[in-house]
Amino acid sequence: MLITEILARNARMYGQKTALIERDPENNKRVEITWKEFDDQANKIAQALIQRGVSSEDTVVHLMTNCIEWLPIYFGILRTGAWAVPLNFRFDAKTIKHCADIAKPRAFVFGEEFIERIESIKSDLDKTVKTYIFAGPEQLKPDFAEAYEEVISSQHPDNPQIDIHLDDDAALYFTSGTTGTPKATLLTHRNLEFACFIENRHHNQTHQDNFLCIPPLYHTGAKMHWFGNFIVGAKSVILKGIKPQWIMEAISEENITIVWLLVPWALDILFAIESAELRLKNYQLDQWRLMHIGAQPVPPSLIKEWKKIFPHHQYDTNYGLTETTGPGCVHLGMENMHKVGAIGIPGFDWETRIVDKGLHPLAPGEIGELIVKGPGVMKEYYKNPEATKETIVNDWLLTGDIAREDEDGFIWLVDRKKDVIITGGENIYPVEIEDFLQSHPGIQDVAVIGLPSLRLGEIATAIIQAKQGQTLTENDVNDFCTELPRYKRPRRIIFEDVPRNPTGKIDKPSLRKKHGGASESFKI
Repeated sequence: MLITEILARNARMYGQKTALIERDPENNKRVEITWKEFDDQANKIAQALIQRGVSSEDTVVHLMTNCIEWLPIYFGILRTGAWAVPLNFRFDAKTIKHCADIAKPRAFVFGEEFIERIESIKSDLDKTVKTYIFAGPEQLKPDFAEAYEEVISSQHPDNPQIDIHLDDDAALYFTSGTTGTPKATLLTHRNLEFACFIENRHHNQTHQDNFLCIPPLYHTGAKMHWFGNFIVGAKSVILKGIKPQWIMEAISEENITIVWLLVPWALDILFAIESAELRLKNYQLDQWRLMHIGAQPVPPSLIKEWKKIFPHHQYDTNYGLTETTGPGCVHLGMENMHKVGAIGIPGFDWETRIVDKGLHPLAPGEIGELIVKGPGVMKEYYKNPEATKETIVNDWLLTGDIAREDEDGFIWLVDRKKDVIITGGENIYPVEIEDFLQSHPGIQDVAVIGLPSLRLGEIATAIIQAKQGQTLTENDVNDFCTELPRYKRPRRIIFEDVPRNPTGKIDKPSLRKKHGGASESFKI
C-alpha cells in the first residue's frame, strides 16, 4: 500500500484522534493536528502544486526544519506523483545548488531559515523552479514566494487521485556528505512502504504507542522510525530542541512510550542525571518502554549506564543507510541485550554478508565489508551510474562499513572503510578506540581520526570533549589508554568539542581538514 494511502486510511479510521503534536519549549508553543487534518493538509498542498503545473515528471524540493507542517507537505508532494526532495537544513547555499542541479526541481517549499541561502542562488534555481512556497511567518515572506497558508487556504481537501504505483519513483534523498559530496539516492514508493513494515515489525508499535521524534525529518532515520507508529495510526510528538529537560518534559507530559535518541543526546541525559540537573522523580516515565539508538556506533558503556538508571527499558540499536531507506537492514533486537555492542542480526526480510575485496563471503570472526540485500535497497544513485555500479552488485548493496560476524550470527561494526587508520602497516579501527575512551568517566564525547606521519603513514589522534566541570590532561588520557595494545593507543590528544551533523554522525572530514589530516582521496 502506498504510504499516501496509509495516511488516507488513518484519516478514515482515526479521523478525530491526534496524529501529530509539535512542542517548541523555547517559545512555549504546543500545537497538534488530527489524522483528518493531516490528510486534508496533504491533499491541499497536492492540489496547489498540481494547479501550479507540478506533475509526475517533476521534483519538489522540501527545505524546512522540523515542524508540524513538515510531514503534511511531504505527503502532499508524493500525492502529486512528483518526487519529494527533502534537503538537509545544514546545507549551505553551494550544496543546495548542487542538489538542485541534480534534481532540477519544478517547485521549492522552504522555511524562514533558508531565505538568504535561496536568495543567493535564486538566479540559478530559476532555470527550473517555477513556484516558490514559503512556510514561515507572513511578515518574513520574500517577494518571490507565495505564502504557504494562502496557497492551501484556497484549495479543497480532496485527494487528487493521481495514478501512482508501488514501483514508481518517489523521492530523492541526498546522503549526509560525511565522506564527500552528497549523492542523490533514488527511492521508490515500495521502498517507503517497506520501511513502515520493518520498523513496526522490529519495535511492535500499536495504536496506543506515542513516538517522540527529535532528529531531523529530512533524514531517512527519523522519518522511517516514525513510520512504525504511522502504519498503525499511533500519535507522535515532534520536539524542537534537544535539551535533556525538554526531552524528559515531553516524555512525561505527552505520555511518550518510544524514544529514538542519538548518542550525544543520550550522553547528555545521563550527564544531566549524574549532575542532578535532572531529577527523575519530577517526571512521569513509567510508560516509556523503548529507547533505541542508531545513526552511528553506540558505545557499550553508554547502554550499561543507561540500564542502571532505566532497568525496565527495552533497548534496540538499528543500522542502516540512506541507500537502504534508513534503519533496519541490521538491528540488535529488543530481546538481545546479551549482545550489546553488536549492531545485530539481519533485519526482517534482509540478507547480510561479510565479504573480502573480491566480494567472497568470509568466515565468522574475519573482518571484511558488510553488504546487504533486501526490499529497502535504493533504486540507484540518480544521474550517477558509475557510483551505482560500484555500490550495487548483483542486487547486493556494498555499505562501505567494515564488520565481523560472531559465532552466533551477530554483526559487529568495526568502522567505515574510509576511516580505517593504517599506522606502521597495522590497521586501526577508530570505533574500537572511541568505544574504549567513551568509558572514561570524565569524557563526554570523542572522535578518533588519522593524521599524516612521515614515519608511520598515519597516527591515531583522539579529539576529546571533556564533561562539563571535568579537568582532563593528556597524561590522564594516556594513563587510561595503557589498557589498549600499544599500537592502538592514540599518539596525539586534542581537547575540543566533537563536531556532529544533525543525524549524530561525527563530522570526521571537517576534523581531518582542520587538523591537517589525510584527504578523502588519500583515504580511499
